[in-house]
Amino acid sequence: MILGVGTDLCDIRRIEQALTRFGDRFTARCFTAEERASADKRANPAARYAMFYAAKEACAKALGTGFRQGVFWRDIQVYSLPSGQPMIRLQGGARDRLGALSPANGNTRIDVSLTDEYPMAHAMVVISAASDG
Repeated sequence: MILGVGTDLCDIRRIEQALTRFGDRFTARCFTAEERASADKRANPAARYAMFYAAKEACAKALGTGFRQGVFWRDIQVYSLPSGQPMIRLQGGARDRLGALSPANGNTRIDVSLTDEYPMAHAMVVISAASDG
């Protein structure tokens, strides 16, 4: 059963401008320490930040709240498995919202797809629950 779907498109050039203009203020507000470390070691950090930004927006949409009702940017963390598969980890208000959406068995799943082709980055998030039968 699908609980929520969100998609977002982010202009990498906009993230480049935010990094130039606001630097650490921007990254500390929107990204976890792990996300910043992951992006900053890339040849083009802005592309990675843009994918993370799009994933966070898409996830907030899939949760049905956007960045309201106690859901904050750093409550949604994007990371990769050793295989490279992108994943999302929720904490704080985002985790609480997922709990409110989830069936009693709590068997929920968050799938995320990320891509970038300069100058755009795209993310899609699907939150689903397995049925008991």
